[in-house]
Amino acid sequence: MLAIVCPGQGSQTQGFLSEWISDDASRATLDAYSQHSGTDLLTHGTVSDAETIRDTAVAQPLIVAASLLSASALDLTGANPERVLYAGHSVGEIPAAVLAGVLTPQQALAFIRVRATSMAAAAAAVPTSMAAVVGGVEDEVRQVIADAGLTPANANGPGQIVAAGELDKLAALEASPPTRARVIPLTVAGAFHTEFMDSAKQALAAAAASFEVADPRHRLISNRDGAYVSTGADVLARLVDQVTRPVRWDLCMETMAQAEVTGVLELLPGGTLTGLAKRGLKGVKSLAIKTPADIDAAQEFIAEHAG
Repeated sequence: MLAIVCPGQGSQTQGFLSEWISDDASRATLDAYSQHSGTDLLTHGTVSDAETIRDTAVAQPLIVAASLLSASALDLTGANPERVLYAGHSVGEIPAAVLAGVLTPQQALAFIRVRATSMAAAAAAVPTSMAAVVGGVEDEVRQVIADAGLTPANANGPGQIVAAGELDKLAALEASPPTRARVIPLTVAGAFHTEFMDSAKQALAAAAASFEVADPRHRLISNRDGAYVSTGADVLARLVDQVTRPVRWDLCMETMAQAEVTGVLELLPGGTLTGLAKRGLKGVKSLAIKTPADIDAAQEFIAEHAG
């Protein structure tokens, strides 16, 4: 059983698309994605500096486009649909919805255009960010986060909860971390998946009202609760609500374990979710796509786990 997963914000790195655009077809695809998303993905994926691509309005379209670009380089025709499931972390749930057959790539990029700009605007209203709390006892960590006036915005698996909120409160948490835990600031410019994003949720709801979506053709796990989503309308509603709700990647991995997943393939820009899988899905093989050179290995991985 194969899980194909799409990473979230913070997975991007400077120049990570440089090797991909040497192929004319990939370059043309990325150029088309730029038009749909209203973002110069060619520039931001190759020469823009780290601070520029940290901007929410840039990072989100870049990550969604990258996952779709790497997926377009794969041949899934030989995979048994009954042996494949999809999931995405935070913004990664949008390309996952495309791969599951709910959204078209054009819809996904139009959606992310609204999501990215509205979340960037919400983030600019109040200085906020996020920080990973690694280690400690989960109940104690959650209590310390709450006592600090912060929100546990992501539960990423054993020993990692992401706190979100105002910068001064995150700094105080970093200065006084929970017992046997450390606090690592994340390179995101907002308290995502919290009430700070309510204005973005309203903008997304308005945009989504005009969408016509299909029901999933493949199994799609929601990062709200780790449940399979059976209708396109429910997928779209969850994508809208997601910006103010915590991401429960821990529950997604529980569902993968229950489905007896044997391999986790992470699309571009890969690395974060395979790292979490190594801790949360013991014994499950994983492969992250980072460069075009990884595609051949990815095809073999697909054949091994879903052929």
